[in-house]
Amino acid sequence: MRNYPLLEQINTPADLKNLPAGELPALCSEIREFLIANVSRTGGHLASNLGAVELSVAVHRVFSAPADDILFDVGHQSYVHKMLTGRRDRFDTLRRLGGLSGFLRPSESEYDSAVSGHASSSVSVALGMARAKKLRGDGSATVCILGDGALTGGMAYEALNDAGQSGLPLIVIFNDNDMSISRNVGAIAKRLSAIRLKKRYFRIKERTKSGLSRLPGGKGVIRGISAVKDWLRTAILKETIFELMGFEYLGPADGNDISVVCNLLEQARKRQCPVVVHLKTVKGKGYLPSEQEPTAFHGVAAFDVATGRAEGERRADFSAVFGETMERLAQRDGSVCAVTAAMAAGTGLEGFSCLYPDRFFDVGIAEEHAVAMSAGLAARGMKPVCAVYSTFLQRAYDQMIHDVAIGGLHVVLAVDRAGLVGADGETHQGAFDVPYLRTIPGMKIYAPSDYAELEAALCRAVEEDAGPVAVRYPRGGEGRFTKDTMDAPCAVVREGSDLAICTYGVLLNQALEAAERLEQEGISLRVVKLNRLDIPDPAAVLQALRGIRGLLVLEDCVEQGCLGQRLAQMLAENGETLPLRLLNLKDRFIPHGKVNELYSLSHIDAEAVFSVAKELFCG
Repeated sequence: MRNYPLLEQINTPADLKNLPAGELPALCSEIREFLIANVSRTGGHLASNLGAVELSVAVHRVFSAPADDILFDVGHQSYVHKMLTGRRDRFDTLRRLGGLSGFLRPSESEYDSAVSGHASSSVSVALGMARAKKLRGDGSATVCILGDGALTGGMAYEALNDAGQSGLPLIVIFNDNDMSISRNVGAIAKRLSAIRLKKRYFRIKERTKSGLSRLPGGKGVIRGISAVKDWLRTAILKETIFELMGFEYLGPADGNDISVVCNLLEQARKRQCPVVVHLKTVKGKGYLPSEQEPTAFHGVAAFDVATGRAEGERRADFSAVFGETMERLAQRDGSVCAVTAAMAAGTGLEGFSCLYPDRFFDVGIAEEHAVAMSAGLAARGMKPVCAVYSTFLQRAYDQMIHDVAIGGLHVVLAVDRAGLVGADGETHQGAFDVPYLRTIPGMKIYAPSDYAELEAALCRAVEEDAGPVAVRYPRGGEGRFTKDTMDAPCAVVREGSDLAICTYGVLLNQALEAAERLEQEGISLRVVKLNRLDIPDPAAVLQALRGIRGLLVLEDCVEQGCLGQRLAQMLAENGETLPLRLLNLKDRFIPHGKVNELYSLSHIDAEAVFSVAKELFCG
């Protein structure tokens, strides 16, 4: 097993501060080796963490967590932070049930200042912390690491605009790997940046200001020099957006040079005002396959370090089937458009983007904008399909109501990663789309259980339906059920005379497995599959439940607003008094782990159905 002589000395940030500065580059190299070795076994977010090694080391070298608050936007680039704060020996449990989260969790460590899993929110949270500290007389620092991808989200700009005018000593470290902010150009710009990052520059600057301020009229001279400097930087560097918002701006600097980053953060710490430290980093740095394909190595399954190839063959999944179906729809109809929010690869739309670039719109991490823009496309005759993960679509709830549903616009929402997604944990489980979509008047909601049904539902949603439509489907592949029943809002897929279970999506496979086991116990379980979760035909559902002695409803969403509650209402309104059991995620957040483990943990697997059905039958 590989030894890491420097990294193994670091169990707290205090240990890092005691390390000689000359050994920091070697420490960063060990950290990269450790990251590659461990993430290759567990899977996780690799490229973003490799690029942020020096940044993370420098933050803990200069600041003093947990007294100082350190927030990582999104949180998937916090692996080095976790290593340096006493969690290195648990990295073999990363993203596994009961192990380390792949994101920030205050419940996991006092060094994690806030929950982090979605983009663009860190500056808002950090500003709230800074304001609370001022009110409480707390002089500790507040540091926020913001990736350039997060700047495609409007919430980040709302927060930066407020923070820049606050006057508070909030430090925003802008981790720029060339994905957003326009590049500086020309040799003069590079030379000026290099001069401004030297320690000697800061010393001369402070001495000059101090000397001039003691001379008659010196303050006016200082203001004049600052005005000229600002004009030159505006004209040459083109990096003024943060200054326009009220921040003092330091950079851009090489974010993969540990001495430069430490120096810059020291300067930022001394200022008692909002500061942006702009660092240019290389995503995937230190591992050639990741540097060459940073998008592919953003989030990875276990892989072979020597080749960079994922272990096992890549199988078809719902996202791939969605992408292929979209390509066929676009070929048939020139008004079909695809919209996504920085998830072209994840949602299966890369092929569409190549075949139909004029009808493909990736708006960045801006789900609200994606849905509202889709409304505009629909209002002028196009057929937009907006593909967003369930957990991120939550952000666009207002736009779904205000911009789409009130006007009855034909926008199709492709709700990817619906239900439990596994290793990314609480912030990424698609546990809320069924309740929030069902609250929107006029929203049709399809829940396919296999690939054929996804294709059928998507085609119907795009080519036949009107108004807002959602098609929800899970991460991963189909199960044993592979039959298209989407012609009807509900279907009895297994006959039974004793009890019935209503379910939808891939959970149908758990219900069918339980029904087979119950048959061996002499219990006949009817399996009713719900294809439309908005229940357009209650009478058809009630008819499918006729003659049974008890009902179970199996769902992969939270209990409040679940479909089981709607079915209970329907039964009561029709005078039915069936014993009823709801199997769902209840009133809780679901942690990270493998999906099958989480099914078991949440009591929505075949074993739970079997046990509850036996109890209901015998009770």
